[in-house]
Amino acid sequence: MFRRLALTCAALLSVVSGQLTITSPGANDWWVASSVNTLAWSCTTSPYLNFTILLANSDLSVLPAPLAIIAVQQNFDCSESITQQQSAQPAGSGYVIQFASTLNETDIYAQSQPFEIKALGSSYPTTTSSAGSTSTGSASAGAAQATKTGGALAEYVPVGMSMVAALALGLVVA
Repeated sequence: MFRRLALTCAALLSVVSGQLTITSPGANDWWVASSVNTLAWSCTTSPYLNFTILLANSDLSVLPAPLAIIAVQQNFDCSESITQQQSAQPAGSGYVIQFASTLNETDIYAQSQPFEIKALGSSYPTTTSSAGSTSTGSASAGAAQATKTGGALAEYVPVGMSMVAALALGLVVA
């Protein structure tokens, strides 16, 4: 009994200590206006199954309120190509991406570093993949995901309840 309780506590602590981090865009990883852009996050450490993706700006004259660009995003995707229509905001700085509760947009789970949206036609930032090669961001969804996430698609791990938690709660039999 004590062992099962200890496993349950350990599982709950691992779920609570999980963290959701937006890895792209950021200070050195901008978007290009009215273009396909890549959004990436730390899906393997997130305690959330899904969230709403918001675009916000600290300058209320640019964007008076956070704009929901994806209503319900599944966490296990790890990255998403943001379409031309979703990123059709004026060029400028001070933008942030926020991941929020799907039921309450003021309940923010994570926020990106401030980033810039550059004018249409600007080049994407140069990035280095985990293999060490350097390339420029691409408007192609597949290439953009592989380039900007540093090969994270090969490290795909579904998120939700950890295996320890599932074992402790008796949802999976070892």
